[in-house]
Amino acid sequence: MPPVANGPADRGIELMVARYGASYKWLVMIAGLLGSMSMVLSATMVNVAIPSIMGAYGVGQDLAQWAATAFLTTMVASQLLNAWMVGAFGQRIVFSFALAFFCAGSFIGSVSPNIEILIASRIMQGFSAGLIQPLVLALVVAVFPAERRGMAVGVYGMGVTLAPSFGPFFGGLAIDAFTWRHIFVAPMPLVMVAFAIGLLLMPPKGSRISLPPFNWTGYILVATALMCIMSYIGNGHRWGWLSDRSMLFLVVGASTAVLFVYTQWQSKSPLMDVTLFTDLRFTAAMFIGFAFGAGNFATNYAIPVFVQTVQGFTPTEAGLVIVPAGIVLIALVPLAGRLADRIPSHYPMMIGCVTFAVAAFLLSASDVNTPFWTIAAIAVLSRGAIGMVMPNLGKTAMGAVPVDKLNQGAGTYNFIRQMGGAFGVNITALSIDMQTAHHADILAATQTSDNVESLQVLDHVAKLLHEGGIPDSALQPGALNYLSDVIYAQALTFGFQDSFFQICFAFCIALIPAWFLGRAAVRPSR
Repeated sequence: MPPVANGPADRGIELMVARYGASYKWLVMIAGLLGSMSMVLSATMVNVAIPSIMGAYGVGQDLAQWAATAFLTTMVASQLLNAWMVGAFGQRIVFSFALAFFCAGSFIGSVSPNIEILIASRIMQGFSAGLIQPLVLALVVAVFPAERRGMAVGVYGMGVTLAPSFGPFFGGLAIDAFTWRHIFVAPMPLVMVAFAIGLLLMPPKGSRISLPPFNWTGYILVATALMCIMSYIGNGHRWGWLSDRSMLFLVVGASTAVLFVYTQWQSKSPLMDVTLFTDLRFTAAMFIGFAFGAGNFATNYAIPVFVQTVQGFTPTEAGLVIVPAGIVLIALVPLAGRLADRIPSHYPMMIGCVTFAVAAFLLSASDVNTPFWTIAAIAVLSRGAIGMVMPNLGKTAMGAVPVDKLNQGAGTYNFIRQMGGAFGVNITALSIDMQTAHHADILAATQTSDNVESLQVLDHVAKLLHEGGIPDSALQPGALNYLSDVIYAQALTFGFQDSFFQICFAFCIALIPAWFLGRAAVRPSR
C-alpha cells in the first residue's frame, strides 16, 4: 500500500519542467495545495452543520454523523487505489477526474432531498479526497530537488494541517450567512481554480503502456470490511445489536477482515504488508496512531456539535472555537520534529497521551455554563498533544520497518491513522446518542408527583405562560413540554460528558503501548 502515487519524476514531469522552467515546481505546488485544501476543508466543514442536518431531515445523531463518517471511510479506502490509477491514467487525468467528481458530489449534497442522498454525496467527496492527497504529495516530492524537498513537504503539510481547523469556522460563516447547504458549495471556487491550473500544469501520463499490477482481491476485501463494520457500529443502535440485519453486517465485516489479513499474508504483492505487525514496536506504534487519529477527528466532530446543541453557540462561534488549536498545532509540529531527534521518542508520546487524556477529562466536565475561551483552551491542549506525538510516532514506526519496506510501512501508518479517524467519529457519535437516551430515561423516571423541584418548575412555567396570555387549557401541556425540553438538554449534556470521558479513558489505555515502546530494546539500524 504505497503512500505516494509514483516514484521518481517520469517523462511527463520532465516535459512540464522543460516547458515552464524553474517556476514549475511552485505552480504545481499551488495547484495541488488548492485541490487538497479544498477537500480537507470540506471534510470538517460539515461538523458544524450536524445540528442543522438533524433538524432538516428529522434524524438523530446516529444517522447525521454519517455526513462525516462516510467521507472519512471512503477517503481511507480510495487512497489504496491512488497508485494504480495514477500509473494507469497519469496524474493529469486522475487529478482532473477527482476534482470534477468532488464537484458533482458537492452539488448533489447541496440539493439532497434526504439523508441518504446526502450520505451518497459525502461518499463521492471522500473518494475524491482519497485520490488527491497522495497524488499531490508524490508530485511535490518528485518536482522539488532533494535539498529542498523537506521544505516543500513542510509547506504542503502546513496547508493540509491548517485546513481541518479552519473548516468548521468557514462552514459556520456559510451557515450563518446563508444555509447549511451552502457548506457544500463553499469550497467550489478553490476547486475550480485548481481544476483550471491542473489541466495546464499536471503532468500527462508517462511512458507506461501496460496497466500496473494491483491487488484487487485485497482491495475489495478491505473496502467491504470497512463499510460493513462501520455500518454495524453506526446503525446497530437503531437496528438492534443482535438483530439479523446487524449480525449480517458484523459477520460479513469480520469475515472479510480476516480474509484480507490472510490473503495479504500469502500475497507476493500485498496491498498491505501485514508481516510488519510481527514487530511489536510497529504494532504498538500503530495502536497509538489509531488512537490519536480517532481522538483528533472525534473531538473535531464533537466539540462544534457540543457548543451548538448544549451551549447555544452559533455555527460561526462553533467553528471559531477550533481555530486557535489549529494555529498552535502548526507552531508546535516543527518544534516537536526537532525534539524527536534529541530525546527518546517514547517520552513525548507518553506526555502526549496524558495531555490528550487531561483535555478529554476537562471536556467531560464542561456544561452549558463553560465559557467559550475555556473550551478553546481545552481544544488547544488536545492539539498540543497531537503535535507532540505525531513526529515522534512517525519516527518510531518507521524505525521498526526494514529499509526495503519503508514505502509499505509509511502507507500502513497513514492508513491506520486515518482509519482511526473514521472509527473515532462513528463511535463517538454513537456514544453521544446512546448515553443521551440512557440519561433521558433515568431523568424521566424521576419526574413523579413526589418530585418537589419538578412541581415547582411546572408551577412557575405555568404562571409565566398565563402572564403571557396563554389559554388555561394550554398551560399544563406547555409547562410539561418545557420540562421535557429541560430533561433532554440535561441528558444531552450528560451524553457528551460521558463520551468525552470515554475518550479520556481510551488515551489512558494508549499509555500502555507508549510505555512498551520505551521499554523495547533499540535495534541496530537496518
